[in-house]
Amino acid sequence: MSRLVTMFTGQWADIPFEKLCKIMSEIGFDGLELACWGDHFEVEKADQAYCKAKLAVLYKHKLKVFAISSHLVGQAVCDLIDERHKRILPPEIWGDGDPEGVRCRAAKRMIEAGRAAKRLGAGVVNGFTGSSIWHLLYSFPPVDAGAIKKGYEDFASRWIPILDEYKKLGVKFALEVHPTEIAFDIASARRALEAVGNHPAFGFNFDPSHFGYQGVDYVRFIESFPDRIFHVHMKDVWWSDKPREVGVFGGHVEFGDPSRFWNFRSLGRGRICFEEIIRALNNAGYRGPLSVEWEDSGMDRMHGAKESCEFVRRIDFEPSSLIFDAAFEKKNK
Repeated sequence: MSRLVTMFTGQWADIPFEKLCKIMSEIGFDGLELACWGDHFEVEKADQAYCKAKLAVLYKHKLKVFAISSHLVGQAVCDLIDERHKRILPPEIWGDGDPEGVRCRAAKRMIEAGRAAKRLGAGVVNGFTGSSIWHLLYSFPPVDAGAIKKGYEDFASRWIPILDEYKKLGVKFALEVHPTEIAFDIASARRALEAVGNHPAFGFNFDPSHFGYQGVDYVRFIESFPDRIFHVHMKDVWWSDKPREVGVFGGHVEFGDPSRFWNFRSLGRGRICFEEIIRALNNAGYRGPLSVEWEDSGMDRMHGAKESCEFVRRIDFEPSSLIFDAAFEKKNK
């Protein structure tokens, strides 16, 4: 049986939960990956009764849930906090805006997210970690190696207590490796794992769209961390063969601007080779859901959701249970 196809609800948070369940069920999705914003999954309310009610709505529409996603609060755990965070954080996490207070409240909420996921029956919390050293990405003025080391130590000190709680709960945290996070390519992902001592509760939400335009080998990412792929986002991206007015760093222009070197696209309309991804996931033994994260500034999202669901079903396939040369030899003995 092929993997189940789910939809990440983050880009649909303006649509009330039950209405979205009906829409996605009718399109053909098997389940939802619930974003922890809007009314889709409210961690601060998620006691047993709340989770039971959410599950009842999902089951009513023949939908399952395997993961929740707390990207916005997770971002604040390690970030250098500024006014931008006020726009994405719940008021009680922002509080008075004191940076260290925001980080500590965000860390506590991430632990609560793990407990809420457990009550919901979801084994994975996807999200971001934030990073105190993202602004040091381009090494000018020259960046001392010690500053980068300190950033990974800060990440470890803030996240290991969260991960320890997840381990007790039997829940995994899956970092979506992504620009602005402590890990944004293969090398930084490896260093993040090392920083937390290869903690068993820490792994990755694999999303190829954040690798392709950077020039990172997204198939090799799976091959590098086969036992740490806790969840998968299916998301496509297009990038140009030729130089453009706006380069990889984005030029301070909006997504969708035609002058950009890269833009997210609906599944199958970008440049990601999903067949190689499916083969690598099969080799890694990943049997979890394939969760569509849909973004395309140039397409109606309902059209995009439908074609993306159909695309994932079409390109997914079971690994082989046969060793063909061995089968041939037995037949001819």
